[in-house]
Amino acid sequence: MKMSFFDALFKRIFSDANQKMAEIVTLWLSIIGFVIHLSLIYLKKFGLFKTLFEANLLEDPISAIYTPFSIILVYEIYLLIVYLPRSFTTAVSKQFQIISLIIIRRIFGDIPKINLDVNWLEYDANRALIFDLSGVLLLYFLIYLFNSTQNKLVKKELDDKLKRFVSSKRAVSLILLPVLICTFFYSLIDWFFKLIQAFKDPSVVLPDINAVFYNEFFTILILADVFILLLSFQYTERYSQLIRNTGFIICTILIRLSFSTSGLTNILLIASSVLFGLIILKTYLAIEKDTQNQ
Repeated sequence: MKMSFFDALFKRIFSDANQKMAEIVTLWLSIIGFVIHLSLIYLKKFGLFKTLFEANLLEDPISAIYTPFSIILVYEIYLLIVYLPRSFTTAVSKQFQIISLIIIRRIFGDIPKINLDVNWLEYDANRALIFDLSGVLLLYFLIYLFNSTQNKLVKKELDDKLKRFVSSKRAVSLILLPVLICTFFYSLIDWFFKLIQAFKDPSVVLPDINAVFYNEFFTILILADVFILLLSFQYTERYSQLIRNTGFIICTILIRLSFSTSGLTNILLIASSVLFGLIILKTYLAIEKDTQNQ
């Protein structure tokens, strides 16, 4: 009865109608956020709006794309929570898409920093842009390979044991939703108060806006993945499946570690996460084929 309660609650909260509503809200918030950000940029450009600290996101109109991308990323996290009960593979694929969008968003934020009058390899901001652009292309290709490999997996019918496992994962998603919402607003409010402090004291260093919330998000996601892995021990004893699920948790850990780095190291950690997941999935698929042939 407990699991059936979670199933009903999950379907009600994440119904098709609610997902459609979330999509519409995301669209309108993205448009409004883009217009507001663009307006602030031009107000600052014409001297009608000033900041007491360096604000790179208010220097170039291209940076206005940063805001709608941030809102779209929140929607992608919502979809991750929706997809979490489906399978480890689907959830980790969505994680890869989220981190790739974070890098794309970072590119729009870094464009005003570039300097076209110097040698590209001699200027830090220019090198960072090259690393990010190369990283996005590499990730795009690796995610394509990962999803192509995922489509080759044979879908299994839900027996009673598997249904109980799915119900358990739905319960985790339901718990994860309010936790992430609270974490999001806490991170946003904390950054806002530090922004106010920066207005009063220009010496105050603001935290990297690209890591706001997402640092904590991937930490919480690791804990949720570990919890789901522990739950899976009740429903499967297959070595290949346990190694696959553990490997995907390592992918999330590598993504989380990337937020503590910058430049080329950051891109290499993220790319290694996707590549590691791809190798794990391909190996798992090969083992499954051998098992079926036997």
